[in-house]
Amino acid sequence: MNLLRFSRWYFFFSSLLIAGSLGSVVFLGIDFGIEFTGGSILQITYLEERPPVSDVRETLTALGVGEFQVQELGERGMILRTGPLAPEQEIALRGAFGEQVREERFENVGPVVGRELREATLFMLALAALAIIIYITLAFRRITEPLHSWQYSLAAFIPLVHDVLLPLGVISLLGAERGAVFTIPVAVALLTVFGYSVNNTVVTFDRIRENLFLQKGFDFRDTVSQSMRQTLPRNLNTSLTTLFVVASLLFLGGETLWLFAATLFVGIAAGTYSSLFLAPSFLVLWSRLRAPEA
Repeated sequence: MNLLRFSRWYFFFSSLLIAGSLGSVVFLGIDFGIEFTGGSILQITYLEERPPVSDVRETLTALGVGEFQVQELGERGMILRTGPLAPEQEIALRGAFGEQVREERFENVGPVVGRELREATLFMLALAALAIIIYITLAFRRITEPLHSWQYSLAAFIPLVHDVLLPLGVISLLGAERGAVFTIPVAVALLTVFGYSVNNTVVTFDRIRENLFLQKGFDFRDTVSQSMRQTLPRNLNTSLTTLFVVASLLFLGGETLWLFAATLFVGIAAGTYSSLFLAPSFLVLWSRLRAPEA
């Protein structure tokens, strides 16, 4: 079966997904958590049974603290995040739950610290992408025909943009529908998607490299198609096994892990698709564009 005969559909389908994700991010935006925008963080532990999250939300709404986030922690703990508070609001918040809770910590995150953290997160994403490009360029340096090693690295990097944009689009939609916010765990999930996606891509590219050395003189398109078929079962089995675990976190992990698991699920699914079908298709397309120069 020649998987490359559907290359146009891969590009068309991915273009639609990217356009939808970009549209969602641009028009709906992404709500950043307190860690990135500045605000207050209160961690409490209930001495007895913890009330439902809805009751805590009602209490915070009555206090008039503005935007807030409520996150369950363990069996009796909770983390409450709010925007910047006036001194009287801070006192009211810390005393709102009376003697039924024990305060574990209270922190104020200034807007400067939040901006620095946001910049550091973007820097880490950019650094991870650069490291991936350098790694693939060095790992495939023995390949010179029909493409150079740096072209393999770019063919792997372009699908990575696809793999990150799709979770960001979902986060934007969930922010509009359910009030989801971009937090540090979500940033960690995106970095995990980076690593997982490039791992699957390298497996496919490595098989292409082996077949190029073994089948010198063969058509490049046929070699890539054969390599795709050979790595398809391995990559699918690995990804599906991981997705089953992530799905259990998504449906059984509670509100605390929900957005983290959703980001992982969408990112790993997108990364599996792009590494199996999109990245190899880019290689063949690039080789065709380069053919007139040969």
